[in-house]
Amino acid sequence: MGDFPLAVEFLTSALAGLRADGRLGLLGRGLTVQAWSALNAGRFDLAATAADEAARLAADSAQPLMRAVALVVQSVVSAVRGAEDVEERLAEAARLGMQVDSNAVLAVVQFARGVVALNSGRHETAWDQLVRLSDPADPAHHPVVRSFAVADLVEAAVHSGHRAEVEPILADLEAIAARTPSPVLHIGLRYGRALLAPEDEAEELFAVALAAGLGSWPFARARLQLAHGAWLRRCRRAAESRAPLRAARDTFDALGAAAWGDRARQELRASGEQSRPRTPEAREQLSPQELLIAQLAADGLTNREIGARLYLSHRTVGTHLHRIFPKLGITSRVALRAAIGP
Repeated sequence: MGDFPLAVEFLTSALAGLRADGRLGLLGRGLTVQAWSALNAGRFDLAATAADEAARLAADSAQPLMRAVALVVQSVVSAVRGAEDVEERLAEAARLGMQVDSNAVLAVVQFARGVVALNSGRHETAWDQLVRLSDPADPAHHPVVRSFAVADLVEAAVHSGHRAEVEPILADLEAIAARTPSPVLHIGLRYGRALLAPEDEAEELFAVALAAGLGSWPFARARLQLAHGAWLRRCRRAAESRAPLRAARDTFDALGAAAWGDRARQELRASGEQSRPRTPEAREQLSPQELLIAQLAADGLTNREIGARLYLSHRTVGTHLHRIFPKLGITSRVALRAAIGP
C-alpha cells in the first residue's frame, strides 16, 4: 500500500484491456485510481489526462464517488501548475462525498485543500486543513489518507509555528511505519524528520532521505532537494545550496509544477544566483483531454481510432485537433510528436 509508481504501472496495463473490452464502468473506476496514483507519484500530466477522462466517464455512468476523486485530482494538479481558483471543484467533490456518505472522499478533499494552500504559501491554512486528517473526532479523519499527507503536514507545521503539535502525530505515524513498507509513508517521514531536525542533525537526515531510492518519485526527490538547498542557504552555505536548488528547479519545470519551480527560483535568487526564467512548454497550452488526443494522434492513431479509444465521435476528435494545431504552432499531425514531446 502506498506504492503509487507501481500502481500506475499495473493500472496502465489493466486499463488497456478494459478499454479494448468496452467495460466503461470499470474503466472509469480504474482511470480514477490511476489519476490518484499518478498524482501522488508526481506524474502530473498523466494524473490530469486520466482524471479528465475519469470525471467524464463517472458522470456518464453515475459514479459520484469516482467523479469526486477525479475532481480532487484535477484541482490539485491545477494548483501544482500554478492555478489558484480551484475551490469550486473541491466544493463539488465534497458535495458528492456527502451524497454517498464517503468519509474517504471527505478526507481526500481535505488533503487537497491543504495541498492547494501549501502551494500558494498559505502555511497556516494548510496546517489547519491537513491536521484534521489526524484528528479521530474530525469527519475528515482517515487513517490511510493521512499517511499520504505527511510531507505536506510537516512542511505546513514548520512554516506556521506548529512544530510541537506535529511531533506526536509523526511519532504515531512512525509506529505505523514500523509495521508497513508503504513507500509514500516512509518517504514522507524521512522528509519530515529532516525538516524538523536541529541544525547539527539535519544534514545527516537530508542525506539519508535523498539516498533512499527516489528514482520513481521525481516530485518527492525535488521537494527534498529544495528543502535541503534552502536549509544550506539558511546555514550561510550559499555556494553549496545552489546545486540541489538547481536540480529541484529543473525537475519541477520538467514536471510542469510551476508553483514549486517558482519557489526554487526564489531560493536561488536568495543564494545570490539569478535563475533563468521558466519557459512554458507548448503542451501546457492544452487541456488534459486535448493533450491526450494529441498524444494518441502523435502515436499514429486515426481520428476514428482515437474516438473509439476515448468514446468520442471522430468528428469531435477532428474538432479538437483543429483547435490543438494553432495552440502548438503547427499545421499537421506529423509535427505533433516534436511539439508535445514523449
